[in-house]
Amino acid sequence: MAGVSTPRLAAAVSNAGGLGSIGVGASAPEAARNSIEEVKKLTDRPFNVNVFVHEREENDESKGRAWIEALRPTFSRFGADPPTHLREIYNSFADDKEMLQVLLDTEPAVVSFHFGLPAAKVIDALKSRGIVLFASVTSLAEAQAVEQTAVDVVVAQGYEAGGHRGIFDPTGPDDQLSTTVLTRLLVSRCSKPVIAAGGIMDGAGINSVLALGAIAAQLGTAFVCCDESSADAAYRQAMLPSDTAAAAAAAAAQHTVMTSAISGRPARCLSNAFTALGQTLTSSSRDNADVPVTPGYPYTYDIGKALHAAAKAKGENGFGAQWAGQGAPLARKMPAAELMKKLEEEMGSQM
Repeated sequence: MAGVSTPRLAAAVSNAGGLGSIGVGASAPEAARNSIEEVKKLTDRPFNVNVFVHEREENDESKGRAWIEALRPTFSRFGADPPTHLREIYNSFADDKEMLQVLLDTEPAVVSFHFGLPAAKVIDALKSRGIVLFASVTSLAEAQAVEQTAVDVVVAQGYEAGGHRGIFDPTGPDDQLSTTVLTRLLVSRCSKPVIAAGGIMDGAGINSVLALGAIAAQLGTAFVCCDESSADAAYRQAMLPSDTAAAAAAAAAQHTVMTSAISGRPARCLSNAFTALGQTLTSSSRDNADVPVTPGYPYTYDIGKALHAAAKAKGENGFGAQWAGQGAPLARKMPAAELMKKLEEEMGSQM
């Protein structure tokens, strides 16, 4: 997940026999280049670079102003003013020639696409460098679109998954298929290999998707609390409360929420003050036409980050993008290499 993965984490996973990954969807091209080069200094094994290929949205200023005003009272609680306008803080890889050049120059072993697919000429350019390509999908229809391209592998992202939902069109219908159902459906109906993602936290979970026909499992939330992740102390505390039964039962990890309020696209997050605010605004908008819907991605994310910064400055950590899947209660704190070893042991004990 972008914002949690680090070069150290990716390298540690790769060095332990997995396919480590860094997310650069929120990075400028030169920052992405530096991250890739840093991973290469830490491992000589393959790793993945994940990019966001969202359909670019025009900035609807009227929606932006309405959303700013909807969040103004919350900013005021923390003695801050919201931004005066919303910016497009992240580019889509679909039209980011500089990011493409970074990938062509650095030649990571794997590049994965999220939110959609780039143009055929971009896929061909990456393939010409020997790069293996993955594409995240949430439905059979999206997988069938991937089938028409030279992408090598489909990643079946179940509704349980943490972080941004990879749905190609967030305004369209979403059948919210589970990892189990989606994986089996794609294995049965698609010619490309399938990697399963969403809610997989331990060796038993990995074995279960392999039994469905997946060639591998993709884990994200399982690594949030690893020593090498960039999750801050509040994020980790929300994932791993004290050991008392009462604290564990009340933990945010027990109640993840799919929300668009943080970034403008559906994403699964630990239940926190921001998800509660999003639910309140969404519920109100059903009966009140004056309450706005979120602006598009990443415009909503611009003000979301500003609100988190204002709240954190006053000691409130509940407005962060604490991405996590439904398997979050199974999270464990340990170095990534130790977790990789544990996963292998658990897989062996189940066979």
